[in-house]
Amino acid sequence: MGKINVSRWDIEDAAFWDSSGRRIARRNLWISIPCLLCAFAVWLYWSIITTQMLNLQFPFSKGDLFTLTAIAGLTGATLRIPSSFLIRIAGGRNVVFLTTALLILPALGTGLALRNPNTSLLTFQILAALSGIGGGNFASSMSNISFFFPKRMQGASLGLNAGLGNLGVSVMQVLIPFVMTFGLFGALGGLGFPVPGEPGGLSYIQNAGLIWVPILAVLAAAAFFGMSNITTEWVSPGVGSTLGAFAKILSLLAIGFLCAVGGLYLLLGLGISKWLVLPLVIAATVFALRLIPGDIQKDLRRQFAIFDNKHTWVMTIIYTMTFGSFIGFSAAFPLSIKVIFGFIHDAAGADLGVNPNAPNPFVYAWLGPLVGSLLRPLGGWVSDFKIGGAKITQIITLVMILSTLGVAYVLIQAYHSPTPEQFFPLFLALFLILFAATGIGNGSTFRSMGVMFNKEQAGPVLGWTSAVAAYGAFIIPKVLGEQVKLGTPERALWGFAIFYTVCLILNWWYYARRGAEVSC
Repeated sequence: MGKINVSRWDIEDAAFWDSSGRRIARRNLWISIPCLLCAFAVWLYWSIITTQMLNLQFPFSKGDLFTLTAIAGLTGATLRIPSSFLIRIAGGRNVVFLTTALLILPALGTGLALRNPNTSLLTFQILAALSGIGGGNFASSMSNISFFFPKRMQGASLGLNAGLGNLGVSVMQVLIPFVMTFGLFGALGGLGFPVPGEPGGLSYIQNAGLIWVPILAVLAAAAFFGMSNITTEWVSPGVGSTLGAFAKILSLLAIGFLCAVGGLYLLLGLGISKWLVLPLVIAATVFALRLIPGDIQKDLRRQFAIFDNKHTWVMTIIYTMTFGSFIGFSAAFPLSIKVIFGFIHDAAGADLGVNPNAPNPFVYAWLGPLVGSLLRPLGGWVSDFKIGGAKITQIITLVMILSTLGVAYVLIQAYHSPTPEQFFPLFLALFLILFAATGIGNGSTFRSMGVMFNKEQAGPVLGWTSAVAAYGAFIIPKVLGEQVKLGTPERALWGFAIFYTVCLILNWWYYARRGAEVSC
């Protein structure tokens, strides 16, 4: 059992680091990683669940299924905004424990709802929104770990936490298809569903949610007994009692959740454009946080100083390119394979029916997130050397532009072909390159921020940028779904490539060119 509250934390002092700092930091990192891994798994498991719902002929349209993934994305991104500021207010150990334990609610609820194919769409939408808790956890987790390691180790430590945490997407995309094949929980788990086209085949789709319940319970206990709150002035000075900290966490998360639900009503209920709603949701969440009275407001106001630094905003845009693309494509990848290659279209894009030679999304969907996750620590580690994060980011941005345009070209060919499967190998190869670039860029940009900002602001900046970037989990599935419905999926990729070009210019001007304003 680790020391719960650590009152002295001077990690830039080599003697302190060697005597006790390294041991405490590593223990917290190695508990943080699996907690974050499962948070990603629960947040993004709709990418697999919706694909299987389509296979099992649940009574929902393709657009409805893309929307479930997008709902989880929007809620998770919005919850990252208050989560960015939780560590100073409530302490790292308290935050990681409670937010990990809260994930049991959507995991159990999703498992129970999937036992009945007649469960309403609204129920699934509510559960998708609740699973966004997992998306919010990334901001608090990264902010927390940034305080545990000295600046010279920011790239590697943040890369490990984020990279291995992001691995939850691939772990989920491999584990869920496996556990759906048998009655893992016996009578408690419910009956299997007949699989169309597979005589005698049964799918226990409910296991997609239920499998995470015991795992999360164990990890929550590990966080409660093994992690620490750093109670120094520049980290978490006013933690107070554990129950009081929990109340603070829940109040801030409730604000984020209510703002997300309001945004979803504007989007789905009133049909207002997402390009208007998303900035409104972000602004409303920040404004609502500013209205909190008492000591919490004092801590928030101190952290809100990050918004006065223009580099907070520049790095938010650049990080949205890397992580937003990673998480958005991870969410949309399985269903995209199913929709684009699982059906045959004529030259005009009209749907001609199921493609009997279609690739199985479950066989390939996990590869992209796996590549991106494993290469994220590499991006941070390489950036820790003399190369610097900005130069690495510049290179990978160019790679992202070229690979995205390549994917767009392949989609044009596949979507208007009677044999779309012949284009799948090139589609997969280009997407793996794209995922690899996002992973390396995630590490390099986080390293830049860890070095660019002072020790008090680095954590909130890391959380804030990850919050905005996480809207990629909403935008990419939503935009792809809209363009698939119109029969022009390649246009979504063209739009992403234009955005990457803007990021290329920003990164070069502020950080990568000779004589740039900041060297990072």
